[in-house]
Amino acid sequence: MHALIPKPLAAARSGALKGRVRVPGDKSISHRALIFGALATGTTRIRGLLEAEDVINTAKAVTALGAPAGKLGDVWKVLGRGVGGFVEPQGPLDFGNSGTGTRLMMGAIAGNPIAVRMTGDASLSRRPMRRVLGPLTQMGLEIVEAGKETLPLTLRGTSDLVPIVYPLPVPSAQVKSAVLIAGLHAAGETTIVEHEATRDHTERMLRFFGADVRSEDRDGATHITVKGDAELTGRDVTVPGDPSSAAFLACAAIIVPGSDVTIEGVLVNPTRTGLYTTLREMGGDITFLNERDEGGEPVADVRVRASRLKGVHVPAARAPSMIDEYPVLAAIAAFADGETRMDGLAELKVKESDRLAATAAGLAANGVAARIDGDMLTVQGAGEMPGGGIVETHLDHRIAMAFLTAGLASVAPVTVDDTTMIATSFPEFRSLMENLGAGFVEAKGK
Repeated sequence: MHALIPKPLAAARSGALKGRVRVPGDKSISHRALIFGALATGTTRIRGLLEAEDVINTAKAVTALGAPAGKLGDVWKVLGRGVGGFVEPQGPLDFGNSGTGTRLMMGAIAGNPIAVRMTGDASLSRRPMRRVLGPLTQMGLEIVEAGKETLPLTLRGTSDLVPIVYPLPVPSAQVKSAVLIAGLHAAGETTIVEHEATRDHTERMLRFFGADVRSEDRDGATHITVKGDAELTGRDVTVPGDPSSAAFLACAAIIVPGSDVTIEGVLVNPTRTGLYTTLREMGGDITFLNERDEGGEPVADVRVRASRLKGVHVPAARAPSMIDEYPVLAAIAAFADGETRMDGLAELKVKESDRLAATAAGLAANGVAARIDGDMLTVQGAGEMPGGGIVETHLDHRIAMAFLTAGLASVAPVTVDDTTMIATSFPEFRSLMENLGAGFVEAKGK
């Protein structure tokens, strides 16, 4: 994918953004719907699946493992194999740029007596897998290349997984999910202990598919337990709008004067709404309308109007609920009055790029004072972004979209060096923004 010729793009100051828009389906829930459908018996039907490269790669992976996934009309169907029913694939499973698909699939593969070669693109192949492989190997998963912790990897599962109690060393929904998914295959109960809340989509959806999952608060931590030897049943799933994609539209509406945008059908799970909490603290005019429940997840229409922002302190405890939104928050913090300090950002260093460094560099390139102190990022807001710079995206889709969003209100245009990777998560980004009134121009880059 990234062998393609880079496509630079510039965002220029735009008139007011107006209208109603629906973003593509949530990426986290899309991955899980495909994987749990593959682990279930019977057929799972999925509406609103995010048809971005990361998710399509997961669909190809479950198909290669013997659970065909394909689209018929507007609905994706997965013919499940049942827990422990995967077949050995004929070739490597290529996950492209998707850390979520890779790590969740490691948990799904662990309970099957098959060998699977897992590969990815250059960016994914640099990302650490130690956190998820540690507990999975405790349960019985074997890494054929002993001691190797990055892709490409060959893993060998087993039908005799051992249940474990695993305290999460750092908050990670991906690690938690991989262990709980593996726990479906184990004889007995597998428990995750987390001291900071992380996304709970796996627990919600596993219950929806019929797994025995319980959560209880004890001794200052949450204990999440899944009962093994599980039997999942195919379900009809509706995927709500991705809040991480909606974040760019919301942030654009806040900083472009006169804007009034409503984003329909957005997932508002409390483990994913840290950005909206923060924007409201900064003075953002954000309203949740038509709140409802769809498939076990809370959903709402999100109305955002242009607002004058002030700098705030974002506590480390909020990081798990908005980890993917920090680049765009930092970018629009330039438009706030005063300093915005964001704590607890260690996880940003091991995303598709070192997002912490890339965000700070992008701000500096566009005339905004920002500094990194350990795991903290501080942005000195001056009510505007001078712009005029070129942002190095390091093949990271969220860095690209964050600075294109900021460029819509900057004094001079903001250019990103490549946009090809945006297709991994939000291929409709440009078209949806332009439909609301955003202005983009093709750029030559460096």
